Amino acid sequence: MDKSTTGNTTSLLFKELARLDHEELQRLSRGATLSHRGVRRTSEDTTAYRQQFALDADRILYSRAYSRYIDKTQVFSLVANDHITHRVLHVQLVARIARTIGRFLRLNEDLIEAISLGHDVGHPPFGHDGEAFLSAICLTHGLPPFQHNIQSVRLLDKLERKGKGWNLTLQVLDGILCHDGEIHAQFLCPDPITTFEEFDRKLEEKSKNSQLVNMPSTLEACVVRLADTIAYIGRDIEDAIILGLISREDIPKNCRTLLGHTNGTIVYSLVTDLITHSHIGPLANATTSTIGFSEEVAAALRELKTFNYERIYLAPQTKQQNPLIGDCFTRLFDHYLHCLTHSPEQLSGDVDLMTDINPHYLQKYSHEEKVRDFIAGMTDDFFLKQAGSIGCKVPTKK
Repeated sequence: MDKSTTGNTTSLLFKELARLDHEELQRLSRGATLSHRGVRRTSEDTTAYRQQFALDADRILYSRAYSRYIDKTQVFSLVANDHITHRVLHVQLVARIARTIGRFLRLNEDLIEAISLGHDVGHPPFGHDGEAFLSAICLTHGLPPFQHNIQSVRLLDKLERKGKGWNLTLQVLDGILCHDGEIHAQFLCPDPITTFEEFDRKLEEKSKNSQLVNMPSTLEACVVRLADTIAYIGRDIEDAIILGLISREDIPKNCRTLLGHTNGTIVYSLVTDLITHSHIGPLANATTSTIGFSEEVAAALRELKTFNYERIYLAPQTKQQNPLIGDCFTRLFDHYLHCLTHSPEQLSGDVDLMTDINPHYLQKYSHEEKVRDFIAGMTDDFFLKQAGSIGCKVPTKK
């Protein structure tokens, strides 16, 4: 292909990009986030013809962190059953549910997808229990408490690509930071930000106070946050039934009546109610809009969350292997920290403790932070392999 042909092709593609951006003005609601408004930390001189948030979704999908979703715990660890949900399936379910909602509310589906795909990449091995173990270790070593949403941002913004990050848009990173699907809310109203200075302050405040509840800055991020709950609440029930922790009849009667007793009916009921009761205001200012449920359905969802916590997430069977896993976290952290500080030659060839990254970033990157980030990035199986290699007693799948 000669230069003139290449130039003509590029020109046509940019015309198509302009057409897509123009169509958004006609097709999306006034409160939606238009693709051309995507703000990046570093401006890019590129011939890329994808819209801003579609480009971010692709960058997340091709990241190494996304690849590691394949073997990370969602709720149930060490289960030799291929039908039990792993993290990779969860984020796909979130993306699908959130895009369905976004389509009916005429929001930006590319932004919704990018936030959905990236929202959990910072999860350590063994799910929320692993997060709790790693957080406690961080505190003993003078680091802030570990939070998977902050880690997701750090991975995509600072650590991937040898410390260069992916230069994702402000809107995508903010949605990932604020996804907090465990926090119950009847409805959400966005709190817009427009600069990375505002975002960095928001990130720093959350780092210092893990209990701080940040509001997403876009309606699309509000949708993802509620879709996160919709995606896991019924699916976790199905997994628990497969594993014999509960029966379908154990689901609270009021929840069965209002939401249904299968994952499919629960998802359908919640999505339908959310689409029906969300309000997109007539102004471009997103603060005139809300994303959420009716009062009756929100109350039933709260009751179902309580049921899941009592009967599933905190059940003795779910926590059975935690003592061994917690010991592995502590011993691995201590081992890697000792190696970095005193004897790096002891590290095996498949251990790269975050040293092959931008030298400028390394200057302010402590040994403790390197170990935290390396362990947080592990899959379940790789974690167990590394723990076993230093003499830890490791649990096995059943």
